[in-house]
Amino acid sequence: MSIWLLVPFVLMLFANIPIAFCLLFAVIIFMSQWGMIPLNIIPNKMFSGINSFPQLAIPFFVLAGQLMNKCGITKRLVQFADVIIGKVYGGLAQVNILASIIFAGLTGSGVADTSAVGSILIPAMEEQGFERDYSAAVTAASSVIGPIIPPSVLMVIYANVVGISVGELFAGGIVPGVLVGIGLMALCFFYAKKYDHPRRTESISVKHALSVTKDGILALIMPIIIIGGITLGVFTPTEAAAVAVAYALFVGFFIFRTLKLKDLPSALLESARTTGVILLIMSSATAFGWALTVLHLPEMLANWVLSITTNPFIILLFINIFLLFMGMIMEVGANVIILAPILAPLAMNLGVDPLHFAIIMIVNLNIGLATPPLGVCLFVAAPIAKITLEDITKAILPFLAVEISVLLLLTYWPSLVLFVPKLLGF
Repeated sequence: MSIWLLVPFVLMLFANIPIAFCLLFAVIIFMSQWGMIPLNIIPNKMFSGINSFPQLAIPFFVLAGQLMNKCGITKRLVQFADVIIGKVYGGLAQVNILASIIFAGLTGSGVADTSAVGSILIPAMEEQGFERDYSAAVTAASSVIGPIIPPSVLMVIYANVVGISVGELFAGGIVPGVLVGIGLMALCFFYAKKYDHPRRTESISVKHALSVTKDGILALIMPIIIIGGITLGVFTPTEAAAVAVAYALFVGFFIFRTLKLKDLPSALLESARTTGVILLIMSSATAFGWALTVLHLPEMLANWVLSITTNPFIILLFINIFLLFMGMIMEVGANVIILAPILAPLAMNLGVDPLHFAIIMIVNLNIGLATPPLGVCLFVAAPIAKITLEDITKAILPFLAVEISVLLLLTYWPSLVLFVPKLLGF
């Protein structure tokens, strides 16, 4: 019976049908052929997958990101990053990566990062003399950091699926996200020395630097409020997301004064669209995951892996290779909903810390955002740079090698992930 579930799913996936419908139609075909359980269980399973109070954090975090974008915060963050690192070898490439690290704490979305930061920095980098494909590759690769550094919608989804603390995940993502950024900066530094890339040489006035820094700090306060509030028990992750929206409104209306009442309908509409897509994928993936469980495929997979080896180092390597492949062909959220309940228990049976494995999985699948053939950040960055998908694919390969190296470092050095959560009392 598993053929009636997996084969239609794979065929529809390669036919470029949206992932939510691939999952849902595969379950319908499977249920129709099986005939032992009525089809009305499918909407029940779909609803159960999104009927959760903690998942209210998703639309709030999405809306907070939309509001911060409407505030014109992206340009301010780019200027702030330029003040800090613009004179380092690599120039705007380094600014691009640092802006992505900072921007990650506001939206938690790789695609939003690529679009917002890329629309400003890709043309600016080209104007300074950087090649288009290199500029686009830097932007897409650094956007991977978005869903790793908190707040992260993906972490909220993982927490709901596996039953782990959102606060723990937020704390665990800080060091890995920064390490990915440092790795990419080191590569840009190497390229800058080798190819003599341009960088800022003139000094910035103290007045301008203070003004830009003030705006940058105001933006950075939001993730501090979120993580600090959750850690201190002041509010739940869902309440933290609502506080993030309130802070974005306050900054936009009263501090920057760039947010107008006329901007709210479009922000709400875009947030509703994004949230609708996420929840549709989540509900469809929940039904698909239920079908996998009915067929006992998770147990069969675990037994097959353990029959090959019980060495946790080798199994983690196998899991990483498998997840990298899945990240290339399927949407990140769907991967988490379907695979986390299967792989997390397997990892825990091998003695891997649940939080450690969660971050491994999240970092791994996020690399898929910039990995061909279906890396969505590539599809966003390429048109901005006015290049083909083939051009950006070639240019991004060295950056992907750096990110995979950081992933392996995180996999086999757990304290890099667990240090901050322990420090914060998780």
